[in-house]
Amino acid sequence: MLTNYLKIAIRTLRKQRGFTFINVFGLALGLACCLLITLYVVDELSYDRFHEKADRIYRINADIKFGGNDMRMAVSPDPMGPTLLKDYPQVENFVRLHHRGDWLVKRAGQPNNLREKDIIFADSTLFDVFTLPLVAGDAKRALTEPNTVVISESAAKRHFGNQNPVGQTLVFDNQLTCRVTGVMRNMPTNSHFRTDFFLCMRSDNYDWGRWLSNNHYTYILLKEGVDPQTFSRNFETVIQKYVGPQAVQFIGTTVDQFRKAGNRMNYWMIPLTDIHLHSRQNIEIAPNSDMQYVYVFSAVAVFILLIACINFMNLSTARSANRAKEVGVRKVLGSVQRQLIGQFMTESVLMAVLAMGLALIIVTLVVPFFNEISAKQLTIDSVFSPQFLPVLVGLPLVVGLLAGSYPAFFLSSFRPISVLKGRLNLGLKSAGLRSGLVVFQFMMSVILIVGTMVVYRQINFIQTTKLGFNRDQVLTINDAYALENQAEAFRDEVLKLPGVASGSVSGYLPVPSNRSDSPLFPEGQIEQNKAVSTQQWEVDYDYIPTLGMEVKQGRNFSREFGADSTAVILNETAVKIFGFKDPIGKRLSRMMDNEGKVMKSYTVIGVVKNFHFESLRQNIGSVALFMEPNRGAISFRLNGQDIPAVVRQIEAKWRQLAPGMPFTYSFLEDSFDAMYRAEQRVGQIVLTFSVLAILIACLGLFGLAAFMAEQRTKEIGVRKVLGASTVSIIGLLSKDFLKLVLIAILIATPIAWYGMNQWLEDFAYKIDVPWWVFAVAGLVAVLIAFVTVSFQSIKAALTNPVKSLRAE
Repeated sequence: MLTNYLKIAIRTLRKQRGFTFINVFGLALGLACCLLITLYVVDELSYDRFHEKADRIYRINADIKFGGNDMRMAVSPDPMGPTLLKDYPQVENFVRLHHRGDWLVKRAGQPNNLREKDIIFADSTLFDVFTLPLVAGDAKRALTEPNTVVISESAAKRHFGNQNPVGQTLVFDNQLTCRVTGVMRNMPTNSHFRTDFFLCMRSDNYDWGRWLSNNHYTYILLKEGVDPQTFSRNFETVIQKYVGPQAVQFIGTTVDQFRKAGNRMNYWMIPLTDIHLHSRQNIEIAPNSDMQYVYVFSAVAVFILLIACINFMNLSTARSANRAKEVGVRKVLGSVQRQLIGQFMTESVLMAVLAMGLALIIVTLVVPFFNEISAKQLTIDSVFSPQFLPVLVGLPLVVGLLAGSYPAFFLSSFRPISVLKGRLNLGLKSAGLRSGLVVFQFMMSVILIVGTMVVYRQINFIQTTKLGFNRDQVLTINDAYALENQAEAFRDEVLKLPGVASGSVSGYLPVPSNRSDSPLFPEGQIEQNKAVSTQQWEVDYDYIPTLGMEVKQGRNFSREFGADSTAVILNETAVKIFGFKDPIGKRLSRMMDNEGKVMKSYTVIGVVKNFHFESLRQNIGSVALFMEPNRGAISFRLNGQDIPAVVRQIEAKWRQLAPGMPFTYSFLEDSFDAMYRAEQRVGQIVLTFSVLAILIACLGLFGLAAFMAEQRTKEIGVRKVLGASTVSIIGLLSKDFLKLVLIAILIATPIAWYGMNQWLEDFAYKIDVPWWVFAVAGLVAVLIAFVTVSFQSIKAALTNPVKSLRAE
């Protein structure tokens, strides 16, 4: 029986080549999109699950509000891990990570450094908590001694070639010499942090034991059977027992008084496997993704697949007139409905299998391009993995049964006497289901068009909004600390170049980086309710003009005023939090040690206009600028037209003063744009799949329009003989479809408005969604539908009526 079904199915599909192509190609596009998005979603959901104890590992986050700043951080105090292990038997182990950013690294005895990213200090328990297999060395002893380091296989290859690195030494930043005690496998890409270098935590020059400083990523491993929610209640005890005494010593207040003043101090745990998609903390060790995007892309995959299935159902039911007599004859000859359903379902599944084969070819071709857009490293091999095999086999079967179910039952239900007498009416007006399916297709298309437009408008708003500083043509030199005491000399030499307008040596630049807030007090009022938690940046005289900032009140630092070493410039947010009506001349106190015993007073000499130094998702925090030396960054404002030539000249100056040091640089505009690469990727992915969804919908509409034109061939011929114009015939054939598209627009508009406003809630600075976005999206959908339908309408309208009537 099955063999007979397959033979008939193959003959039918070959006979109706146009119908088969549209259906198979539409399904293939839908399946290819679904496979790509499934690969993306599976990769996103797999983060950190390769660790054998992942279900028992939790990171401790800090939630602190103090001095006008609301800080939700992925870090916690350095004593947190050891204290929890000591005081609570529910904790099996802990490990702390201290992310130190990019460092210069070279093999001992070699003159040239390499710039290595994401250097991390880690406790010796690293390999007990995380699953990071070593290919050389002993994991139990690898990081137990100071000045030791474990490196990845790729780092070993870069620095030691084919030699065994264990026992050899590396020099970090020309200062810290470490012995290689282990080589680990390269960390998987689906990890929320990645590095090629783990240095022993005991090598970190850090002031340990500070409960009020949050600088370490602390992970705890709970014992089997411990309820994390129950255990998290112990943080309040930890705060009262350990944080409280230091708070009294530091700001002269108890934890209860601290909270009564409107402040907040809490610690909580997040599961390791939730960090990548669910953590929205500041100071993450690396940028995370968002579960929201997983939901969005999953929904897009489902919608596209549904659109493809709807095409199949629409075309199959629409073409049913051509199969009606076949059904009638079969029933007269004794076929039962079950056999007819089997025949039509076999045809459907066969087309789905063909579509899956074509989809795999499409996915193989486009995976490299999709990786570029999504910043992933997906491979077609993943599709054929044992875990993915059920999807590969089950998807065409499910799609074939789903897409073919209604046509099969619909066709098999025809009454033979009605069919053979020609009483079967399959016009568009009676096809309510087909109309509903067309509405659904274009509703989804309109939602995707609106989503794409809003995402790109928000990204454009971010890129064009006034930031409070001028990021254009600002060159930042990386690893400026390698110059040591020659940083100012290097700046002065570069300033002599004709293409350089100004330059500055400073501690920080207005782009996201690892930094923390510290309290400032009105002079003589060292009280917690008087403190303002603020960013404290060390800058030089030329910092504000180099970055194009605006002084709203008072003045900038000046070489003409020798007392500016005890001066401070505040931003508008800091002035507002302090409550100063006239801030110029006010005196502030700054703690110069961790115990708060040494204070230094500063005079406010100016107020700088607020500038964004974090993502536009966040409100502008308070900043205080101090005229103090810090060689963390060197920046130059360029004014020449030939930027590459100026950069080459700057590099030549660098080579003279820092031989053996890599010359690396970036532009401030690129660093700022990097914050929004996730949104840019989302926009590109949504745009791509929106185009594909619309293309698939148009394929179905094209086939449906061709069928309706064929059904009304005699009517068109009669109308033309009676004098109907080509335009009126095109309008006659198009209006029914355009009505459905207009209904889809009306339904899609409120859904799209709600969804995009929810997405924009993540941004503190955002666009309003204007009405014309929906109008443009609707107009685009109408034009696409009209062009698709009118192609067949024009073809039918231009047909010679004599041929149409003779064919009838």
